[in-house]
Amino acid sequence: MTAYSPSSGSQHKATVRGMARRRRMTSLMVAATMLAGTALSSVTWMPSAHAQQAAPQQGTVPGMPSSLVPAALSSAQVVRATLPNGLRVVIVPNRLAPVVTTEINYLVGSAEAPAGFPGTAHALEHMMFRGSKGLDKDQLAAMGARLGGSYNADTTEDVTQYFYTAQARDLPILLKIEALRMNGLTLSEADWSKERGAIEQEVSRDLSSPAYRYLEQLQAILFAGTPYEKDALGTRPSFDKTNATLLRSFYEKWYAPNNAILIITGDINPVTTLDQVRDIFGAIPRKTLPERHKVSPVPPSAHTIALPTDYPVGFATLAFPMPGRTAQDFATADILSDVLGSQRGALYDLVPQGKALFAGFEYAPKKEAGFGLALAAFPKGADSTKTLADLQGVLDKIRKEGVPADLVEAAKRREIAQLQFSANSVSGLAAIWSNALAFQNLESPGDVVAAYQAVTPEAVNRLAATLLDPTHAVTAVLTPESSGKPVAGKGFGGAESFASTPDKPVKLPDWAEKALTQLEKPVPAPLPSVSTLPNGLKLIVWPSHVSHTVQLSGEIRQSANLQEPVGKEGVEGITEALFSYGTTTHDRLAFQKALDDIPAWEDAGGSFSLQTLTPDFEKGVALLAENELHPAFPDKAFQVVKMQTAQAQAGQLLSPGYLFGRAVTKALVPAKDPELREATPASIMSVTRDDVLHYYQAAWRPDLTTIVVTGDITPEKARAVVEKAFGDWKATGAKPDLDLPKIPLSKASRANVPDKSSVQDEVILAETLGLQVADPDRFLLNLGNEVLGGGLFSSRLYRDLRVKTGYVYSVGSSFDWSRTRGSYSIEYGADPNKVGQARVAAVKDLQAMQSAPPTDDELSLAKASLLRSLPLRRSSLGAIARQYLSLTDLDLPLDNTDKAAEVYYKASGAEVQAAFKKWLRPDDLAQIVKGPAPSW
Repeated sequence: MTAYSPSSGSQHKATVRGMARRRRMTSLMVAATMLAGTALSSVTWMPSAHAQQAAPQQGTVPGMPSSLVPAALSSAQVVRATLPNGLRVVIVPNRLAPVVTTEINYLVGSAEAPAGFPGTAHALEHMMFRGSKGLDKDQLAAMGARLGGSYNADTTEDVTQYFYTAQARDLPILLKIEALRMNGLTLSEADWSKERGAIEQEVSRDLSSPAYRYLEQLQAILFAGTPYEKDALGTRPSFDKTNATLLRSFYEKWYAPNNAILIITGDINPVTTLDQVRDIFGAIPRKTLPERHKVSPVPPSAHTIALPTDYPVGFATLAFPMPGRTAQDFATADILSDVLGSQRGALYDLVPQGKALFAGFEYAPKKEAGFGLALAAFPKGADSTKTLADLQGVLDKIRKEGVPADLVEAAKRREIAQLQFSANSVSGLAAIWSNALAFQNLESPGDVVAAYQAVTPEAVNRLAATLLDPTHAVTAVLTPESSGKPVAGKGFGGAESFASTPDKPVKLPDWAEKALTQLEKPVPAPLPSVSTLPNGLKLIVWPSHVSHTVQLSGEIRQSANLQEPVGKEGVEGITEALFSYGTTTHDRLAFQKALDDIPAWEDAGGSFSLQTLTPDFEKGVALLAENELHPAFPDKAFQVVKMQTAQAQAGQLLSPGYLFGRAVTKALVPAKDPELREATPASIMSVTRDDVLHYYQAAWRPDLTTIVVTGDITPEKARAVVEKAFGDWKATGAKPDLDLPKIPLSKASRANVPDKSSVQDEVILAETLGLQVADPDRFLLNLGNEVLGGGLFSSRLYRDLRVKTGYVYSVGSSFDWSRTRGSYSIEYGADPNKVGQARVAAVKDLQAMQSAPPTDDELSLAKASLLRSLPLRRSSLGAIARQYLSLTDLDLPLDNTDKAAEVYYKASGAEVQAAFKKWLRPDDLAQIVKGPAPSW
């Protein structure tokens, strides 16, 4: 069991379970994520359009060596056509796994919403999951579960997207679903009245985010008077006025084959796939499309915004209007943004100078316009005016003097090389083709290469001089404020009644019944090559030749809770941060330049990674090993990092997100448990550089390290390269004991963490478990959880807490494991007055799992979902590496997935019921709430 983390726990699960998750990755959210230690990739641009052609083509990307042209991103091996009804189709084969992704892009979004109804496109997106002629909502949910894949949608200002990922053999079913939704959506008033509650819960969730509220204001200023002025989310007042007639009018105008682009990627035959598309979509009639609204924003005069936040640190930001994705100078703007965000650049240099906790630049382009955001983080309680002045000073100097030419060339190399990695994920490949065609009006993603190569330092500097104009900047300071301490209480007593309608099996349409109801006996997956170096380092290699790239992922088994000396809590964080300050051979800037020159993407520390093109793998591994095994830990950087860590922690200890996670951990573990250790500003400031060196020497060991190499390489070559770089690494002393002690079972409790920024409550119901991760009952619990809360739209929790009642927007349940501990949790987001009702409903569903076996239909659905999902876990090289690292960390065999499949296939409902009755304790669930005081 691990301590709960709001950034990686229930919030993430709520996001992936949310039906209408929109891809609105905001710059401020990126910065907050970066502060949490998660790197995110930069924007990739595709320039203005070429005419689309109608047959398979061969060719290369202009200006790029043919040996490195990513065929999956150019015209080579791609089948494309435009049907007589106007539907554009692009089919891209990819043999990474027996998986397919369909992504249908409707070229309409919130920009075309009727006046006064900014969320119309978003509301319609929700209703696309409420059934159509020949496929009602229950059938759609059951089919989604039986497919075992992932399906979701998003709404932007310009495009609405619907995407499915499933086994390749199920492609005809995915196509049939989308065709029925394109031409015969039900759109009943009764269904909208139910969905309105869920979408308003989503509004509450986003309004609880300071980043969303900031960007909502920012967008209103930057795009005033244009359709981009309002965010795609919508508002509660507009949804209260919305009815099914309005939604049908929008649907009838814009949802047409001649206003859609269908992207299909995966392990499919392109020619036969195109025949299937013609058969399934060909009879849908085209429509006469309305005239689109114009988007021509005028650069605003200077504005200033001030907002309180619940973040542990503050942000000083400067936002500037920038080109949209279809603009002629978009490639130049994208390279400019890369240079401004470079760790070799002047903005980031504020961090090692000790002037900011984080600094960088993010680009947020829409189709017709965009904005750039420069930001710097400052400690809670610090003078924001100084940080803002430093930020303004750097940008003003860049505007007047320009940027280094070598950073421009490095950014160009990186952008072009980065295209190679797109083929390493089936769904990622569909996304990049969708972006190119639907957002950038391109013929293929590969068309971008020539545009990047044409960018010059002079063009970048001219654009910087124009764009970074303070007279058009929107200045904002987001100041952290405390929201109070957790309010504890005793466990719950008594129970409320909750009436639910009887369950009934769902009869699938005839065209899906045969394909989805028959369970097939699991076939074991091929195993990777596994070897152990003489120094104890474990190497796992999975060759795959879908691109000319190689990826390395590594993990050193560590536990700061057990390894940090008493009184030195925080030394682990300081040590991790210092890896970015160079090696004993290269200082910080020289090391980053060495990576840029390859180019390679590298990250060192307890978890480490590397991505390179195939010819550069050996060079990249040598640099990674240099950073991992010979970090400089310079004294000047140590002093700066220590101060920054202490300042950030002072705000962290008072932030609602941290207090929420802390309250969850306190509810599950006994007093003085190692998981309750926490760093304080005092313990951090007591750390010396010698403490860092001693911690590094003790915690970085080859015999506790696993490396997974995936991609365009043989096991023999991978071992030779890794052994050359890491073979001389030696461990000293005995292996540390890194297993947390076993703990007693937790008891019921409750706590409320106030958060003045939130209008919606985030709720965790949690308890510890008595079984170990290797216990085979874990597979039965996973199977039962698919019925209860893990099965997306078909689960009992989703049905009872969202569909039937509208208590919540997002809900799910999950198990969490370490080698010695386990926990179970139900997570949901709800308005304060619905928290108690949702809890009663959730507990009743859990108790029902113990009192009776799942129905035959539910069990069949859960088995199909889990068994069909197993190949999908291998649909990207990153997912393959994460799976092997996770199994190694838990000390489970690498064929554990095959063992799980056998249990799922053979399990009976009575066995699932028995496992839930034996291991789950509904009366012991702790309830922890972040947000306004709930109705208990």
